[in-house]
Amino acid sequence: MSQTKEVVLPKGYAPTLKEKFMNRKQTAYFQAKLLDWKEEILRESRETLDHLQEGGIQEPDIADRASTETDWSLELRTRDRQRKLVSKIELAIRRIEAGDYGYCEVTGEPISLKRLEARPIATMTLEAQEVHERMERIYREA
Repeated sequence: MSQTKEVVLPKGYAPTLKEKFMNRKQTAYFQAKLLDWKEEILRESRETLDHLQEGGIQEPDIADRASTETDWSLELRTRDRQRKLVSKIELAIRRIEAGDYGYCEVTGEPISLKRLEARPIATMTLEAQEVHERMERIYREA
């Protein structure tokens, strides 16, 4: 069960370094941030689906039709990336519920509030992420 259910955040609350790391307010803050982000993505996806269901391409000019098809293709690729992002958001919410959120999955160290604010789905400290990316490049190039 989530430890953030009964926490009511003060208006304008933002986590600070003066607080205990990942206290109830902070976890409630990040859970709300993640849920809002997820809802925004799902809303945009519904809008895209509604737009695509309005009908086929009605452009009589072949150049206009090609442009419209390209726009739709780009939109669908964007939605696919966002679908994957929703999965990462859901995993972050589960980490909050499990009490693991905000801690690096590699080192166990706290992930900086600044990093979590910028990328709430982060699972590694910046340093661990950099090492991970260097290793990926090395093995990809080998």
